[in-house]
Amino acid sequence: MKNSESLPSASHEAAYLIGRLDRLSRSGINIAGLNPAQWEALRYLSRANRFSRTPAALADYAGSTRGTISQTLIALEQKGLASRQASRRDGRSVELALTRRGEAVLGDDPLRRLADDISVATGGDAGELLATLQAILSALIARNNGRAFGICRTCRHFRCNAVPGRAAPHHCAVLDEPLSDADSGAICQEHETAA
Repeated sequence: MKNSESLPSASHEAAYLIGRLDRLSRSGINIAGLNPAQWEALRYLSRANRFSRTPAALADYAGSTRGTISQTLIALEQKGLASRQASRRDGRSVELALTRRGEAVLGDDPLRRLADDISVATGGDAGELLATLQAILSALIARNNGRAFGICRTCRHFRCNAVPGRAAPHHCAVLDEPLSDADSGAICQEHETAA
């Protein structure tokens, strides 16, 4: 066997580096007394639309069990960072929300430092890296039969300015719900890429 054949490919090295970046960005991040799963839940709640802020959607997004997510949410509630209430839509499910304290804690998110490192390494233009990582994530989600989650306004069910002049001028055709401009920029569990 040639020596060059035993060396890992660039793809293997990249996968190794992504794993290492993940571990290192999570190490020592006990900021505000939060563990990595709690940080991930806070990030999700800050980015998800009101229809996707449920324990089940969070479990799907995180690729975790509902039991693990339940324990994470209990800890966040005890710390005053998240809250839950009965769904206004059906009363049977639970809606999650960040508290003001939870929003404030996200200001010290350790991933901000990683984002700064990416900005420096890419000269402030991380567009190509972002597109590459999104393609890799899409392939991984498809292989795992997971849900893609995506930005509302890029969904095939999004109807832009369906009711102009209202506080929520847009519309979700799959949920038959009005959407505000803020909703249209949030991630949704019902997302299907527009054709």
